[in-house]
Amino acid sequence: MNERTCAIIVVGNEILSGKVRDGNAWFAARELRRLGVALNRIAVVPDERQTIIDEVRQCAKSFDFVITSGGVGPTHDDITIEAVAAAFGRKVAVDPELRRIVAQYFTGGLNAAGLKMAEAPEGAVLIAAGDLRFPTIQLENVYILPGIPQIFETKLKALGPRFATDPYYLRTIYTNAGEGVIAEHLNATLRQFPELLLGSYPKIGDDSYRVKLTLESKDRGYLERAFNHLIGLLPAAVVVKTE
Repeated sequence: MNERTCAIIVVGNEILSGKVRDGNAWFAARELRRLGVALNRIAVVPDERQTIIDEVRQCAKSFDFVITSGGVGPTHDDITIEAVAAAFGRKVAVDPELRRIVAQYFTGGLNAAGLKMAEAPEGAVLIAAGDLRFPTIQLENVYILPGIPQIFETKLKALGPRFATDPYYLRTIYTNAGEGVIAEHLNATLRQFPELLLGSYPKIGDDSYRVKLTLESKDRGYLERAFNHLIGLLPAAVVVKTE
């Protein structure tokens, strides 16, 4: 089964200070899972050039691709593009196509802020972003996305076909027993099916169930065998429902 790995780097002092609640990483995690991609790292970093450079450089080496969120725009703290460029030893320059697009919004000619929005790392690729006029900038295996949720989500959905690989298959078991009661059965299942992605999620204050179990695999047959094995181990009285 094909496996693709990804890291997300969320850039912004506003996230680390609690001024803004990040939803982009959560959205991306769900979208990437739907596409069959393993999201193996989420990093939140401040608006510090060297910190962004170090994180991008490490993630680009460690994962199949990297998605950045935030730090793209005309203001002083929008430094993601220059940091990504530096991570690959590239310079930043005004891209003719970006300049043409940005110029449409400036009636009196481009000012410094407009020119900054037209910058891209040397050697970068521009990718059409769904119904948005402004394309996504890609450098090597790094995709630079803005932090505005509505734009981030649209761009990520447009990029989806590039990332898609073999899907994950999922089965779910809801139980009315606590983890202490079922832990031995989970451990026994993992010994029998070590490649299974098994999650256990307690819930407080819900009368319908106490623990939700998720079983995932890219091999549907393997998943079904593991599911049946676990169902056979769990006392019938503790299983509320399955999906």
